[in-house]
Parts: sequence; C-alpha cells; structure tokens
Amino acid sequence: MQTIADAVQVQTGGLLFDMDGVLVSSIGSVERCWKRWAKLYNVPDAENFQVPHGVRAADVIRMLKPWFSEAEVTEGVCVIEEMEVEDTGDLTVLRGARDLLSSLPADRWAIVTSATHRLTLARLAAAGLPVPERLISGDMVKRGKPDPEPYRRGAELLGLSPSECVVVEDAPSGIGAGIAAGARVLGVLTTHPAKDLEQATWIAESLDQVQARVSNYGLELQILIAR
Repeated sequence: MQTIADAVQVQTGGLLFDMDGVLVSSIGSVERCWKRWAKLYNVPDAENFQVPHGVRAADVIRMLKPWFSEAEVTEGVCVIEEMEVEDTGDLTVLRGARDLLSSLPADRWAIVTSATHRLTLARLAAAGLPVPERLISGDMVKRGKPDPEPYRRGAELLGLSPSECVVVEDAPSGIGAGIAAGARVLGVLTTHPAKDLEQATWIAESLDQVQARVSNYGLELQILIAR
C-alpha cells in the first residue's frame, strides 16, 4: 500500500466501481431502514443495530436470522429493499464521482454493488448518475462480497481479466473481494478510516483525487494518494 501524498500514474483496462460509499452516500437511508427492519423482525437492541457496510442484504439477514429458510430470507430482502427504495431523500453524490464517470468511455467501466438491481437503479436515479451499460448487483451473484465472484463477473462484462482492472471500494469487504479476484484496488476514505483499508493497493481521499483519460492500454489514471 502506498501512503505518500503524491500522484501516481496507473494503466488499466477498466474500472469496477462499488456504488454506496464510492459514487453515492446512502448511509442515512441504510441506517434508518435497517433499524426499522431490525425492529420489525424482533432483532435485539434494534434501535442500535449497525448494519455491516458493503454486504448484501441477504447475507446480513442470514447473519441475524441463521435459522431462516431461503424463502424467509427472500421475503426479508424484499422488505428491506422496499424500505430503501422509498427512502432516498437525503442521498448525495460523492465528490468527484459525477466528473469521473462522465470522463469514461461506456465500455471501460461497470458498477459492482451489493445492493439489489432494483435498489441500484433507484439510487442512481435519485442521484442523477448514469446507469452503466455493465452492472453486477448483489442479486446477480451466488456469493456476495467479500467473495471474489462479483468482481470476477464485473471484469468479464468488460471483456477483461480482473488483473487488468482497478476496483474502486470504500469498505473492507469490497476491498477483500477485489484483492481475492486478482484486481488492483483503490480504496477511498468516504466511510472507513485508512487503517481499515490497508489491503488496498492505493488509498485516496475521494474520487475528486482521481483523473482518467483514454490511453492505448485502455485508461490512464492519475491518483493523488492520501497520506
């Protein structure tokens, strides 16, 4: 991991973005809705429940209710999805996200998120961000982050191997997934401190510290590394 405050030049075939905490901030909605869900499903101390960031809803429910059948898990996912789709009033676009996405060719980036497909589209619409041509949502994979499957699938959509991609993540589970897939990972300090992102190849404060241009390889990134 590099920690010197300096710019690095990185060649990559494509970018694989997590959504929540990288492109948009939905933390208010997430916390409100999961507390409501926890109360509805009689989770002890529901008012203080802290949902693990970057993990699929289905996997959170399995953690909270390990005795649930798959039908009950599916029902629980539908309930939290409905809550979160309806609760986007304070969602914001994170610094640099809009400009960086607008600078990228459509075939050079994808979103790889733990959110469901429906929730992903709702949050992108609320944020006014483009829906990518290539998207892997949490309900499109058998195993969610920190398993490498989501980022392997995202790289496939770009016609690349994970080693040819840079993953952009804010959470330890996503960084672990990117590393396990064989990608290089840029961690952004939007939801977690640097000590939690130590596995990342590079760490930047946010996406406004990243510039991209088309190159012979695919993309050339300039990243201002955080201290």
